[in-house]
Amino acid sequence: MIKLKRQNHIALAYFFLAASLGVLLRSFLAIKIPINYDYIVHTHSHIALLGWVYLALIMMIFKIFARKIGKNREYNVIFWFTQLTLVGMLLTFPFRGYSVLSIIFSTLFLITSYWFTWFIMKNVPRELRKTNYYKCINAALWYMVFSSIGPWMLGAIMTWFGQESIWYRMSIYFYLHFQYNGWMIMALLGLFFYILEQHRIIISSGTFKRFFWSINLGILLTFFLSTLWTKPNIIFNVLGGVGDVFQILAFVILLEIAVKSRSKLTDIFSRFQYKLLKTVALLLGIKILLQLITTLPYFANLAVTYLDFTVGYLHWTFLGVISIGLFLLLDFFKLIYLSKMSYILYLIGFAITEVLIFYKGIATWQGFSMFDGYFETLAIGSFFIPLALVFMLWFNMKGKTID
Repeated sequence: MIKLKRQNHIALAYFFLAASLGVLLRSFLAIKIPINYDYIVHTHSHIALLGWVYLALIMMIFKIFARKIGKNREYNVIFWFTQLTLVGMLLTFPFRGYSVLSIIFSTLFLITSYWFTWFIMKNVPRELRKTNYYKCINAALWYMVFSSIGPWMLGAIMTWFGQESIWYRMSIYFYLHFQYNGWMIMALLGLFFYILEQHRIIISSGTFKRFFWSINLGILLTFFLSTLWTKPNIIFNVLGGVGDVFQILAFVILLEIAVKSRSKLTDIFSRFQYKLLKTVALLLGIKILLQLITTLPYFANLAVTYLDFTVGYLHWTFLGVISIGLFLLLDFFKLIYLSKMSYILYLIGFAITEVLIFYKGIATWQGFSMFDGYFETLAIGSFFIPLALVFMLWFNMKGKTID
């Protein structure tokens, strides 16, 4: 069986590929490139979500349950079958977009993700099912399965209503919402609670129940924010707003737990890791506030009209909250070595691109012209992210990870 550390190198390599494709997409408006833009967008998003985030999460989930579950061989089969589907997508999406072959590989990936979900749920011992971290991870896995309703519906929607229908876009938003907010963030929280429990940081059952119900009600209800672009009845804004209030409540509970456990957390995490933890908390808090703002009809319409705001928000969540959260956890579990230089380069790329994306949205909204060389600057800023990942991979391939 290939070691989990080596598997994480593969996940980082997928992130590098996705980030490189991101630079290519950002360069598209600066120079003429003989590619199909939409095909590269599909490749970029699939490899980022499924190659980087999905692999990193399932490897850490398996790691924390590995001793109790055993069955390394079955997990290894799942891992390598997943690679088959990802390589298949890499060889089809850039050249044909959504075609028969790319859809086959995407479908096989979904089936493999169900296999992993079943593998974990079936084999985790009963005594661990009562733990806070398992409850979060179990919910995350169900959200992952639930989110797949979106892709399954795409074929029927394209056949019956066409790609221009609101249902096509709605199915994509359904998938993205429950991937980002459900599967990915809940899995990160589950892994964080695992660390707390392993270091005997006790959370009362009442506190955890309030957190768990608040975060899940928030995830479910904030989906209505993804429907506001259709300009539905105001009740959808209200439901989305109530969902965000639940998320704020869950975030406050999480902060209270962290503040009360601060002295222990500074012992558990290295000084560098603790800074990453605070960064993730800050980014998550801003993400929730951005959601709250979009419950207001004016700002909801703004996000729909000027898509740079939506793109900026999605990248804030993926490149910021989720990816930096993954860096923290992978470094903590000693599955990768995260050098400060690599992280600083990554943070520079993230900051530059976010500022420029939101700047373009504001410029278009307010009607003032963008500065000369905007697209070239955006492409250069984006280049810092794959550059950081190259250094990260190099350090890890050179054996800088700690056993």
